[in-house]
Amino acid sequence: MSNTETRASLLLRIRDATNTHAWSEFVEIYMPLLHAYAMRNGLQDSDAADMAQDTVRQVIRTIGRFEYDRSKGTFRGWLLGVARNEIRKQLQKRAKPGRGSGESQMLAVLDQQAAPSEEDKWEKEYQLHVFHWAADRVKGEFRENSWKAFWQTIVEGEEIAKVAQGLDMSAGAIYIARSRILARIRQEIAMAESEE
Repeated sequence: MSNTETRASLLLRIRDATNTHAWSEFVEIYMPLLHAYAMRNGLQDSDAADMAQDTVRQVIRTIGRFEYDRSKGTFRGWLLGVARNEIRKQLQKRAKPGRGSGESQMLAVLDQQAAPSEEDKWEKEYQLHVFHWAADRVKGEFRENSWKAFWQTIVEGEEIAKVAQGLDMSAGAIYIARSRILARIRQEIAMAESEE
């Protein structure tokens, strides 16, 4: 299964409303993504949080009827559609009839967004979030200096020579740390994605 697909096993496991581990994982992965999407589309922080919760509630209500068929699209594509509808509802709730509010303009902007580029952005945000999720899960497996060397050179983009000097490490040690940590993060993501 590729990174771009939501694991079929997670979709099957969240059909059981009592599977707290699956729902916890689902919320951990998707809630920040939904919140960021709502903020990017004009909602205030508290409204964005409400929208993310409403979207998850909608998933809870409909996941039992959701049929996973890759030929019809991805789960994340479907979730993006649900999120867009929830944003519309939030904006329509706030708009008062007969008064200019700006929300109608936001709805028009939301409607005019091109779906493919929106899905591409959504997918990139998902990939970034999953990277950070996996990194948080494996961070404790490495020595502090190794982790700092990895984070500063890979994530923050600092030069290896500068980081090596600051952490009193050799450039070779930094390359080894980066390689091991990246391999472990990839492994964590692959394990999560192939869990079926």
